[in-house]
Order: sequence, then structure tokens, then C-alpha cells
Amino acid sequence: MLRDGALKGKNILITGGGTGLGRSMGEYFLELGATLIITSRKLDVLEETAKEMMSQKGGKVIPLACDVREIVQVEEMWAKAIEACGQVDVVLNNAAGNFISPTERLSTNAFNTVLDIVLKGTSQVTLTAGKYWIAQKQPGVFLNIVTTYAWTGSGYVVPSAAAKAGVLAMTRSLAVEWAKYGIRSNAIAPGPFPTEGAWSRLLPGDLVKKFDPAKKVPIGRVGEHQELANLAAYLVSDFSSYVNGEVITIDGGEWLKGAGEFNNLDQIPEGMWDMMEASRGKKH
Repeated sequence: MLRDGALKGKNILITGGGTGLGRSMGEYFLELGATLIITSRKLDVLEETAKEMMSQKGGKVIPLACDVREIVQVEEMWAKAIEACGQVDVVLNNAAGNFISPTERLSTNAFNTVLDIVLKGTSQVTLTAGKYWIAQKQPGVFLNIVTTYAWTGSGYVVPSAAAKAGVLAMTRSLAVEWAKYGIRSNAIAPGPFPTEGAWSRLLPGDLVKKFDPAKKVPIGRVGEHQELANLAAYLVSDFSSYVNGEVITIDGGEWLKGAGEFNNLDQIPEGMWDMMEASRGKKH
């Protein structure tokens, strides 16, 4: 979508950058000339991803392990990113976690795990970066990945809906409060952009076919990763310098067709929930 070199000179930090949509967005940023810092909990995955990305796209990718739920790790990761790059220009808060489950079946630990990754993790990365930018008198850009059920709510993904709603409120609030420091905050609400293995983990067996997300999208298909990457690249670039406090939906009209992405899961019989819970194990 953007011209060659559109992100040249930008150092972009992506949480959850080693796999899935975070990786897809990162690859396009790299193609456009950015330097990447990718973080997640698993350093071996990050290192492998960094090697592959650099061999395929060129440029520089710095892998840094970080559990966004732990503020000490966030602060250490940020310090390493600054040491490696001199400065960070953009933070893409992409790290997330989710369970598809009737809420009454979730333990407090399971509920809090999602809140901690999505809301607490995003806020900790945002505060760490924002305070640094303000102290250094450096402009910056936040781009947060939310979801359309952040404003509608949705059954069966309650902790995710609550956490993403919080991230959206924070995005809009900081867009006003921190604009005076030259810091912009925006969000993207993607519809279904299937990643390898993600849907089969959340909906095992024949459920994937039964609840094919493409059937709920008015334009009749799921999103392509490049389409999301195009939008993300625009929002982190200088071309969008007058866009602030906005959430842009990219879902083919899905949420308008039927708000609440997982509400139709009330068709799942109790016995099937038991099977899904057993397949997840008893960790949560």
C-alpha cells in the first residue's frame, strides 16, 4: 500500500511480534524500511522469527524476551530496546490471550490471566514507553490491537471483551492527554484474520467448520494478513499524523451483521464444552 521506504528510520516495537498477526504486520514494516524490536515470552521463537524475517525481507530485527504481565521485565525490555536502537518511535501493542468458554466455567486464575496479558500488559508497556518519551521530549506513536466486541461485548469471551474495552478506553484517553507531547494513540479492531493453528486451538475438531467465521462476514471471506498490515503501516507512518484517538474496524462488515463475535456459541451442547475443557487440560 505504501511507497518503498515509507517507514525508513522508524524503530518499531511489537509485543507478541514473533507469530501470527504481529509477525505479519512486522514483516511489512520491515519491507518498508523500519527496524523492528519483537517481544514475547519465548526467546527461541523470537530468535527463529527474527532470522527468517531478516533473510526474507532484509533489514534488522531485534528479538527481546518479555512477559508483559511483569513490569520488571517490561522495563528491562524497554531499556534493551533503547540500548540497541538509540530510540523507539512506535509501539504496537499486539500481545493477547483468550479463552472461549462459558464464563461460569472459568476459574479466577483463567479470567485474570487474560486481563493481565491484554489490559495490564498493554498499560504497562504503554506507561513505560510514554513516560520515557515524555521525559526525553520525543514524539511517539501507539497502535493498539483491539476487537469489535470491545464496544459491543460478547458472550463466551468475557475477560477478553472486558480487557479490550479497557485498552480502547485507554487509547482514546491518552490520545487527548498525551497529544501535547507529540504522542499519538490509535487502535485497530480486526475481524477474523485466521492465523495458523489459532482457530483450531480455540475451536477443536469439526467446530472449526461449523463456526466458519467467513460465513458471518457480509463480503463472504476472512481477512488477508496483508490487508491488516497495510492499515497498520499507514497508522504508524507519518502519513497519518492527523489521525489520533481513532479505532478503525477492518472486518468486512462482520460486526454490523451480528454484534458479538462468539454469541452464536450458545448452540454448543454442554457435552461439547466438557470435551473442549478436557482437551485444554486442567491448568486453568
